[in-house]
Amino acid sequence: MQNNLAPEATQFLLPVAKNQTDETVNLSQSQIEQQKALAGVIAKIRQSLDLETIFKTTAIEVRSLLKADRVGVFRFYPELDWEGEFVSEDVDPQWTSAIAAKVYDHCFGEQFAVHYQEGKVQAVADIHNANLSNCHVDILSQFQVRANLIVPLLKDKELWGLLCIHQCSNRREWSESEIHFTKQIAEHLTVAIQQAEYLKQAQDRAEQQQALTAVIARIRESFDLETIFQITVSEVRQLLRTDRVAVLRFDPELNGKGQFVYEDVDGDWISIISDRVYDYNFLEKYSPPYSQDRVNAIADIYLGDLDENHLKILKKIQVRSNIVAPLLKGNKLWGLLCIHQCSGPRRWEAYEVEFVSQIAEQLGVAIKQTEYLEQIQVQSAQLAKSTAQEEEAKRQKVLAITIDKIRQSLDIETIFYTASEEVRQLLQADRVAIYQFHPDWTGTFVAESIANGWTPLVNVQPTIADTHLQETQGGRYKDNQTFAVDDIYKIGHADCHIALLEQYEAKAYAIAPILQGEKLWGLLAAYQNSGPRNWQQYEVDLLAQISTQLGVGLQQAEYVKQQAEYVKQVQTQAAQLEKATYRQRALATTVDKIRQSLDIDMIFQTTTQEVRQLLEVERVAIYRFYPDWSGEFVADSIVTGWTPVVTNQPAIANVLQSTQAGKYPRNETFVPILQGEKLWGLLVAYQNSQPRYWQDDEINLLAQVGVQLGVALQQAELLKQTQQQTEELNQTLQELKQSQTRLIQGEKMAGLGQLVAGVAHEINNPVNFILGNLTHVNEYTQSLLKLIDLYHKHYPDLVSEIQIEEDEIDLEFLNEDLPKTLASMNIGADRIRGIVSSLRTFSRIDEAHMKPVDIHEGIDSTLLILQNRFKEKSDCPSIQVIKEYNSLPLVECYPAQLNQVFMNILSNGIDALQEMYELQNYPGKNPIIHIRTNVILDRVVICISDNGPGIPEDMRSRIFDPFFTTKAIGKGTGLGLSISYQIVVEKHKGQLQCISDRDRGTKFWIEIPIEQSSDRF
Repeated sequence: MQNNLAPEATQFLLPVAKNQTDETVNLSQSQIEQQKALAGVIAKIRQSLDLETIFKTTAIEVRSLLKADRVGVFRFYPELDWEGEFVSEDVDPQWTSAIAAKVYDHCFGEQFAVHYQEGKVQAVADIHNANLSNCHVDILSQFQVRANLIVPLLKDKELWGLLCIHQCSNRREWSESEIHFTKQIAEHLTVAIQQAEYLKQAQDRAEQQQALTAVIARIRESFDLETIFQITVSEVRQLLRTDRVAVLRFDPELNGKGQFVYEDVDGDWISIISDRVYDYNFLEKYSPPYSQDRVNAIADIYLGDLDENHLKILKKIQVRSNIVAPLLKGNKLWGLLCIHQCSGPRRWEAYEVEFVSQIAEQLGVAIKQTEYLEQIQVQSAQLAKSTAQEEEAKRQKVLAITIDKIRQSLDIETIFYTASEEVRQLLQADRVAIYQFHPDWTGTFVAESIANGWTPLVNVQPTIADTHLQETQGGRYKDNQTFAVDDIYKIGHADCHIALLEQYEAKAYAIAPILQGEKLWGLLAAYQNSGPRNWQQYEVDLLAQISTQLGVGLQQAEYVKQQAEYVKQVQTQAAQLEKATYRQRALATTVDKIRQSLDIDMIFQTTTQEVRQLLEVERVAIYRFYPDWSGEFVADSIVTGWTPVVTNQPAIANVLQSTQAGKYPRNETFVPILQGEKLWGLLVAYQNSQPRYWQDDEINLLAQVGVQLGVALQQAELLKQTQQQTEELNQTLQELKQSQTRLIQGEKMAGLGQLVAGVAHEINNPVNFILGNLTHVNEYTQSLLKLIDLYHKHYPDLVSEIQIEEDEIDLEFLNEDLPKTLASMNIGADRIRGIVSSLRTFSRIDEAHMKPVDIHEGIDSTLLILQNRFKEKSDCPSIQVIKEYNSLPLVECYPAQLNQVFMNILSNGIDALQEMYELQNYPGKNPIIHIRTNVILDRVVICISDNGPGIPEDMRSRIFDPFFTTKAIGKGTGLGLSISYQIVVEKHKGQLQCISDRDRGTKFWIEIPIEQSSDRF
C-alpha cells in the first residue's frame, strides 16, 4: 500500500529533500570498503577521551589502511613562531622515528600556515619535484620522507597541528580517495581534540573554583597577612602548574621600587625572595594600567612590548612568560601578584588569567581587612591608656567581634541581620537599618534592628519619596562621606525631608555609605527615635567601619554567588559534553551494526530501534519514495502505546506538491536518505505526545545515520550487481588465462626463432672454415702419396725426379703446416660443440623444477647466443659487453625461465642501442652493455645496464604492463618484460626494477633470493 507523509511535514519536506547538500557520490566497491575502514577508525577514536590513546590508535590504523611508511601527529606551538614536534606516530621499523623531534621551518609561516589555516591539504608525490623550498626539503629529508600527504588539524579555526602521512621508500601518487579518507580522519581528530580540550578546561576551571573558594575561606579564617599570602602562592603555583608564584610589594616612599616578600618556587629555579626590584619606567608606563585593576599576561617576554630595562629585570630572575595582577588597597597600588613560567614560553588561557585576577582581588580584600584590623588594634591600644580609652577599647573589641561575625557568613541576609543587631546594641540606638538603592536611585529598607515600641520599616513603602537622593544619585554618600544629624528640626532640612524622617519616627540619625567595590550600593543608618542625640565622632567612625565591612561582605557574597553559578554552568557543560560523547559512541556502534549486515530489512530494523533509544523519542521510521514521489513507510520502531505505521499505513493526503505552511506544531524531524545522488527516502524521528525542540546535535546525529543508510543501500545494490557479474568475470578470467598462455607461447616461439637464427649463423662460420681446410688437407695428402710412391720406386737413392717433386710440393712446409691445419679443424669442432652446449644451457627444456644453478653460466650462455648481435653493422659499431662478476653461490631457481629474462632484457638493450645509431641520436659515445653481479644479504643481484637513449618517465611507469611496447608495429609483442616481471617477482619472489632517465641510459635491477621458501611448493 503506497502512502505519503503526514500533512504537518508540508512546508519542510520537498525543499529539504531536493536541496540537500550533504556530500554524496556513487561509491565503488573499493570506496565502500574504505568507508567501512573509515568507520572502524572513527569508532576507535570515539572509544577514548585520552588524546594520547586517540592519536596512537589513529596513527596505527591509518598507516595500516594506507600502507604508508609513517603516520604521525604533529603539534604546533604558535607562540614559538610555528615551532612544533611530533606527539604521536606509527612507523615501519626500517625508518627513523620522528617522535618528540623538535621541528622549526622558518619558511612555514610564510609558505604554508595560511593555507593550512584555511583547511587546505598538501599532497606531494615526490618532494624533489614539488617546488618546495630548500629548507622544507631538508626537514623532510631529515625524516627520510620521499612523498607525503599533509592534512591540517584545526581547533576553533586555529591551526593546532598536522596529520602527516609519509612514504619513505619511494615516490607515491596520492589518490583522491586516499586524500578524502585522510581529511575525514582529520575532521574526527579535530572533534576529539576539541572535546578533550573542553573537558580539560572544564576540569581545570572546576579545580580553580574549588581552590579559589578555599583561598577565600582561608582569608576569612586568618587575620595574619603572611599566612594568607604564603598559603595562596603555594596553592596557586600547584594549581596553575607553573614554575614560580611571588608577591611583590612596593615601597610607598620609593617610587617604582619594590621587594619580593612571598614566593613559592620549583626547585629547578632560583629563589627571588627579598630581591629588590627597580624599574625607572614603571610609574610612567606600567603603574597606571595596574592601578586601574588591569591584569597583564605575556606568552613570551621576547615577543612582548617590553622596554629594555624591564626585559633585563625579567631575564635576571629567569622569567620567560608571566601573568601579573595588581594588588590594590582601596584605589592604591599596594603590590603585584606575579605568576612566572621560567622553563619556556606559555600561552595563558583566558580562564587562567581570570583566575589570577580573582585571587588578586581577594588578596586585596585581605590587605584591606588586615589594615582595618591593624587600625582597630592601634586605636584599642591608645584608648587603653585611660578610662575613656578603655571604654573605646571595649567598643573596638566589640567592633572586631562584629566584623568577625560578618566575615564568618556568606549569606547576605544573615550578614545584614548580624550587622544591624550588633550595631544597635553597640550604639544603644532605637533603630539601625540597612537601605538598598534601586537602579533608578529609589530604594527600600532591606534589614533592620529596632527597640521595642517602634514601627518596622522593612518592605514598607513610605508615602513621601526622597527626591534628593534620587536626583543626585546618592548625594554625598556616593563620595564615601558620612553624615550625622543630632536634631532633625535644627539642621535646616526641607519640610518634605522632615516629613519623611517623621514617618521613620526619627529625631536624630547618623548614616554611612555601603560601597560594593566603587559603586554605592546602599546606606547603613542609625536612628534615635526617642529624642535628639549628640553623635560622637567615634560612633560615626564605627558606623563607617561596619559599612565598609558590609561592602566587603556584599562583594564576597556576590562573588561566591557568581562562582556557584559558574561552577553549575561548568558542570552543566561537562554533562552536555559527556552526553554528546555517549551519543557519538552510540552512533559509532549503530553505524558498525549497519555495516555488519547486507540484509536491508535487518539494517532498517536495527537502525530505527537504535536511533529511537539514542534520541529518546517515541517513534523512528523510514519512509521510501516511489518514482511519482508517493511512497510508504518500510520500517519503524515505537514505544508501547502507539500504532505501527508499517502494518497500518495511514491514509494521508499527498503533500510533496505543496509548500504551504502547515497548521500543526512541528514535533518531528527528518533527514534525507540518498542512494548515490538520488533521493531514496527519509529517516524520520517523531515525538507524538508533545511538542519537542530539536537540538542541532540531535539533527546532526540523525543526518549521519541517514548517510550511513544511503551507503548501506548502495552496498546492497552493489552486492546484487556483483553476484550477477561474478559468473561473467569467472568466464572472462578463464578466457584471459588462455589468451595469456597463447601469448606467452608466442613470445617463446619468437625468442626461439631469434635463437635459431643466431645459432645457424654461428654454426655456418666454423663449418665453412672446416671445409676450406679440408681442401688443403686433400691436396697435401695427394702430394704425400705421390711422393711416397716415388720413394718406393726409387728408394733408397733420391733421384732427380723425386728431388724435383719434393721441391715442388715444399715437403718441409707441408710437414709443418699439416698439424696446424688439423688443429684449426679441432678448434672449429670445439666451437661447434660450445655453441650446442650453450643452446642446451639456455633452453634447459628438461628442467621443469627449481634447482641450484650457476647464474653466471646462464648469463654467459645467453651472451654467446646473442654474440652475433653485438658485432659491428653498417649503421652501428660493435657493442661492448663489460662483465663485473662477483663470487655468487648456487641459486635455487627455474634456470630456463631466468635465461629467458636475461635474453629479453639484453635483447631490449641491443635494440635500444642500435635504434639510437639508426636515428643518429648518439653524442659521440660507443654502445656499451654493462653486467654486474653481487650478493646482498640473502639475495643475489644482477644489474644489466646500457648507455642508450633511456626511457621517458611516462613510458617507464608502464614498462612491465602486458602488451605495452615502445617498438614499431611488428617488432615486438609487448610481453617480453611483462613475462620477465612475472618470472622474477611471482615465480621467484624477487624484484625487477627499471631505472632510467632520458639520454642517460637504462638499468634493470634483478634481485632473487638465494634459497626459495618451502611454501612455494
